[in-house]
Formats: sequence, structure tokens, C-alpha cells
Amino acid sequence: MVKKILEASHAVAEAVKLCRPQVLGMYPITPSTHIPERLSEFVNNGEMDAKLIRVEAEFSAISSIVGASAAGSRVFTATSSQGLALMNEVLYAASGMRLPIVMVVANRALSAPINIWNDWQDAISERENGWIQFFVESSQEAVDTIIQAYKIAEDERVYNPVIVNIDGFYLTHVYEPVDIPDQEQVDNFLPPLNYKYKLDPTNPKTHGPFAYPVPYAKLKKRNFEDFHSFTPIIKEVHDDFAKEFGRSYGDGVIEEYKNDRPYVILTMGSLSGTVKEFVDSRDDVGLVRLRQYRPFPFEEVRNALEGKEMVLVVEKDVAFGSRSGAVFLDLRNALFDMKDKPRINNGIGGVGGTDITREDLGKAIDELKNKDGEIYWFEMRG
Repeated sequence: MVKKILEASHAVAEAVKLCRPQVLGMYPITPSTHIPERLSEFVNNGEMDAKLIRVEAEFSAISSIVGASAAGSRVFTATSSQGLALMNEVLYAASGMRLPIVMVVANRALSAPINIWNDWQDAISERENGWIQFFVESSQEAVDTIIQAYKIAEDERVYNPVIVNIDGFYLTHVYEPVDIPDQEQVDNFLPPLNYKYKLDPTNPKTHGPFAYPVPYAKLKKRNFEDFHSFTPIIKEVHDDFAKEFGRSYGDGVIEEYKNDRPYVILTMGSLSGTVKEFVDSRDDVGLVRLRQYRPFPFEEVRNALEGKEMVLVVEKDVAFGSRSGAVFLDLRNALFDMKDKPRINNGIGGVGGTDITREDLGKAIDELKNKDGEIYWFEMRG
């Protein structure tokens, strides 16, 4: 293992290289651009034995790796914002075919107006497409989660695509010390892909054929039931990773930080670092961080919030038509039948790259301590 000071995007590329993907379908879009650029360097320098497909748009990027994955190759792509939105049709195809694809999304606001800064609206808008989704806090966690993501996606009990979300600019363009694992260590943890359902002319199969209503409905029911069985496997892979590499992130699904206090902030991504610093300055507030966003960890969140007085969901997105953020809706769904459930309030901020400071968090907590169901908009600066 080698410690390097790297831009997070370059650390992501290092992690991808260690996982030995065979096909890279890439189209650059800010702020994910440095990932395909660095991977292109690795391929052109002979450091990666992979086919780099240079495509004309994000729809083609995801289409190329869907085909390669169906043929049994380990694949990778990365995108952001409008790029992810352009992939939408094929994202549903990938999850419907249960392909073990890994993609990094450098989260960025969706237009209009055009905005290149960070919020979560791109990934949130894809929350129901059947992909597993992780949100990471740091460059190190991005590296470690990519390695775990391949192990999860390629598990025969899963066979499902995975998105690893990293906050645009707050992570993608920030330099941090990162432990880069040894290739031998990653090879021991992540064996070569042996996809059982790959397309093979000697053993013909089909993926995603035309389906009449009854088989279509049965397949969607099966996918729905399977999707909510992934959480124990995700925990298992996380624990195996922790034993092998010596790093862990809560239980692999959520992370609790000083969660022995009456008030709790629930959030995701790099914002969790700011919340931890805020929590360190108080004696009445703790943190529950969602690492796994899809499937939503219902039981883990319920257990973490049992006995709390108030929860403030802080998120960088809005669910239009619902008068709240999407994570707030998920939490309310998780707690709706819980006896003596805490009051739940929703703080929306960081939209379009606006700042959320420790002072902002303190003001919100103090104002909402005794309220329930409030939608609180953080001050918009940046």
C-alpha cells in the first residue's frame, strides 16, 4: 500500500485501474473529466490492459459498456449531471438485465440555468432506476468503495449495476492523502469476473428481450424483491474489505458519529465532514451518515434513530411536487410506523453549489429543535 497526495479524480482512476476493467466507455463532462483523462493516460501508457472506447456522447458511453458487460467483460464509466440524465434510458436497461457495471458519478447540478457546481439532483433524479447507489465522504472512501462496488456488483447473489457518487469539486478536484492499495492485495480481494449469463455464441442467451405484460410484471417483482436483499451482502463485502485493508465505514451502510445525543443530523457525501466538525462543537447533536442510499437502509436507519428527539435531514436536492427533499421523503417512509418516532425536519441547501457552514447548521438545529415537518432553506451564499 502506497500513500499518495492525489486529486480525488485521479485517486478514483487509480482505484479503477487496480480493479482491472477490460472495457472503458468514456465521455468527459465537468466535473468528472479528470477521471477519463487519467484512465486514458493509463491505457495509452500501457499501464492498463483495457479497451478505451471514445464515444460521441454519454448515451453511447453507457450503451457501449452495457454491450461489453453483457458479453462478460468487467467495465467502467464515469459521468456527471446532464451526462447522467442523457444515459437515463440505458440505465434502466442495465438494471433490468442485471449487469454488473460500476460507474462513478461526480455529482453536479442539472440545468437550467447551466451550473457546473455540486448538488445531488443528478443522482437523486435516478434514485428509482434499479442501480445500487453509494455516496462517499472522502477521496479515500471513494477509492475503497470502487473496489467494494465491483465485488458487490459481480457477486452471483447480486449481479446488479452500482453507482459510486462523489461530490463535484468538493471531492473531484481536491487533493488529499490517499492510501492506494497494492495490486496483489486487490487481486486477492477481487477475483476476475466470471459472469454466468454472458452472451456466448456457443451457448446462446438473450438479454432484455421483448416481454408481454405478465412476464414483464413478474420480472419487475423479482427485481424489486432481490434489490432489497442486497444490504446484507453489501455489509458482508464491507466487512471483508475492512479485514483485508484495515479501513471501514460504519457498518458499510450507515455511519454513526457521536450518535448518543438527542438531536441528529442525517446527511450524505462530503457534507458529512462539515457536519462532523459541527458535532464536535456541540454536546447535543450527533450524525447519522447514509453511505448506502439505494437500496435505502430502512432497518439500520430506524435503529440508529430510535429514542431520538429530533432528526434534521440535510440534503442538496429538491423533490419537486413533494415540497421537500428526496432523502426526507425516504426517511419519513422508513419511520412512518415507528412508535415514539422522532420529529423529522428537512434542511435543503447546497443547491447549485451554495455553501452550508457550521454556523448554518447550528442556526437550523436551534430553530427546529421543537418543530416537526418543517422545510428549512439554508441561506444561499457562494
